[in-house]
Amino acid sequence: METFTAEVSKTRSLTHDVREIELTLLDAARIDFMPGQFVSFEVPRRSSSLPATRPYSIASSPNQRDAIQLVLNRVSGGPGSEYLFGLQQGDCTSFRGPAGTFVLRDSPRDLLFVATGTGIAPIRSMLRVLAEASSSRTIALFWGLRRERDLYYQDELNSLRERLPRFSFVTTLSQPSNDWRGAAGYVTPLVDAHVTDVANLEVFLCGNGSMIRDVRDMLRGKGLCPIRVEQYYR
Repeated sequence: METFTAEVSKTRSLTHDVREIELTLLDAARIDFMPGQFVSFEVPRRSSSLPATRPYSIASSPNQRDAIQLVLNRVSGGPGSEYLFGLQQGDCTSFRGPAGTFVLRDSPRDLLFVATGTGIAPIRSMLRVLAEASSSRTIALFWGLRRERDLYYQDELNSLRERLPRFSFVTTLSQPSNDWRGAAGYVTPLVDAHVTDVANLEVFLCGNGSMIRDVRDMLRGKGLCPIRVEQYYR
């Protein structure tokens, strides 16, 4: 893996605890990666003199070659989260990569994306590439969040739907208020109701381990299809 030095060119608060960071390369003209791959940071930790290595999925399109975007949530006491949330515009940092096999490839199969929380990051990269290529594949996204205050990228997903005629998405909240008029509950029952045939399906699951296990087991009960997994947390 290559080591890159970059400048924080932009930061954006997406919610109360989710942040988007753009890193523009300083010592290289470009970074080549496949949609879905990640980069890793070595960050200091309080309990040890040795740094911690923390991977973060690239959330931007690989067609933007001079910079990458990351999406991360604040984790109290998490060395990676504290380090990246502490970066300000104009700061410099370094990372290694790209790496990972959770990647989008050319295929005639329909696509099913299922995410929880910031597991949307690599899927956002994939959706952007598909939109830039004017893909005609049938694409469905189911994204699980907790409350209304956790919502982000909804306008962007609507814009992608205008560029991808066979793209649909559902964002469901597990702890909505009484005023919420969208989908409620966990993603697994929604995916179960949506998927009737897996024969021409390719699946990407990214998020917490419980969701991944439940959705994977449910889909396997319907037949065999490629299922790609990126577990963000247990």
